Amino acid sequence: MSLPICPKCQSEFVYQDLNLLICPECSHEWDPSADIDEGTVVVKDANGTLLAEGDKVTVIKDLKIKGSSQVIKIGTKAVVRWIKDSKDHQLDCKVDGVGEMMVTAKFVKKA
Repeated sequence: MSLPICPKCQSEFVYQDLNLLICPECSHEWDPSADIDEGTVVVKDANGTLLAEGDKVTVIKDLKIKGSSQVIKIGTKAVVRWIKDSKDHQLDCKVDGVGEMMVTAKFVKKA
């Protein structure tokens, strides 16, 4: 049986103790059968990895910038500053060479 990664620190070294899952790296404990908090926004990258604020991501395809002739090239690195609950652009990022930009999560992968 495969256990999920820690939702707090993304560690793979999770173990089960009765009904709780415990992360030995950050000491986070949670009940996997409990619903996700209402205030928590769950956003996954192109590979299905959960993203959190502060994560470094890489663009997986060339992205045209709306209203500009500029393009964000494949392989460009960015840092996720905020995660928004939006249907179009979930990630508010600082993109290298471009600046502050809203990016759709399905066009990035966790670096």
